[in-house]
Amino acid sequence: MHSTILIFIDGVGIGKLDKRINPFFKYKFKVFSEFFDSPPSLENQYLQSGSTFLFPTDACLGVEGLPQSGTGQTSIFCGINAPKKIGKHFGPYPYSTLIPIIEKRNIFKEFINMNKKVAFANAYPSIFFDYVNSGRRRLSVTTLSCILTGVRLRTSTDLRRGRAISNELDNKYWVTKLNYDLPLIKPETAARRLFRLADKHHLTVFEYFITDHLGHGRYKTEMKERLELLDQFIFYVLKNIGKRSLVICSDHGNLEDLSVKTHTRNPALTITAGRKAETLAKKIKSIKDIKKAILGLYK
Repeated sequence: MHSTILIFIDGVGIGKLDKRINPFFKYKFKVFSEFFDSPPSLENQYLQSGSTFLFPTDACLGVEGLPQSGTGQTSIFCGINAPKKIGKHFGPYPYSTLIPIIEKRNIFKEFINMNKKVAFANAYPSIFFDYVNSGRRRLSVTTLSCILTGVRLRTSTDLRRGRAISNELDNKYWVTKLNYDLPLIKPETAARRLFRLADKHHLTVFEYFITDHLGHGRYKTEMKERLELLDQFIFYVLKNIGKRSLVICSDHGNLEDLSVKTHTRNPALTITAGRKAETLAKKIKSIKDIKKAILGLYK
């Protein structure tokens, strides 16, 4: 079975070569030091190491203003120019008129229509399910796509049994903020869980949003810790991707420029690796190309 892993990392662009504002240059990342010659920058946007490709992806889509998560994520997961569709960038949640499009055209739905198996790796606490069951639907595009398509959202039980991954990878917030009795795990353990899921599904998606929070100035004291964990996770995934296909993508810039607490118009960072990585890299020019490129692997 050909398995594809899509790792969506919120709010990561390619920025200036300036360690004062760009954490890619302030901190040491194994992903960059051991896979590429340097971190990506506006001066050096295309990097390659064997069958691993890092490149810029247009998140502005010809629309004025700063790219936002609602339209950016809709563009990624539905393969459309969402900001052009509604005449503006919008977020953090999807614009109301985009919801029917998300229901009909999200990538999970497309795979299911091809009789392919899909999985969303993220686990959600009971408080989230209480929120959804109350009828409120201010949800991310990924979560909304799952609910509208019937893709199972994983629970604390799945997380405890190693069948899901927490949003922050190591379970720390579940333990310290939500008072769950869970072990703290290493990012490599989270990556192995992702592989186990991927090997049973044609498409497996994992969403990591803390990078966008860091860019906005939240979790400021945990910047180094969170980025080191993410780096270790991605490094392990890249080293062990094998014959699986991998796409790591983002919806807009933010983290790469800490001189501002807003999103940026910088190109979003994208990485492809594993099977057909070069084919994927050649097909992805903007965030709306990601879905089509992945689907193309199965046609």
